[in-house]
Amino acid sequence: MPESVYKIIELVGTSSESWEKAAANAIAKASETLRELRIAEVSSMDLTIKDGKVESYRTKLKVSFKFEGHH
Repeated sequence: MPESVYKIIELVGTSSESWEKAAANAIAKASETLRELRIAEVSSMDLTIKDGKVESYRTKLKVSFKFEGHH
């Protein structure tokens, strides 16, 4: 098996519905431009509050993908 290198980036997804949806939104957007996404680790979750109610859920992810060394 050839050796592979993976790159890790941080993303923050948002959703008005849930942390899971926030994470899914971040992955969906990232997959538009990044190929071979492998693992996404949730590093933190928080939410924004407005007028005493949850305005949006935010999920911070560390996403790894295969690093293509072609320049």
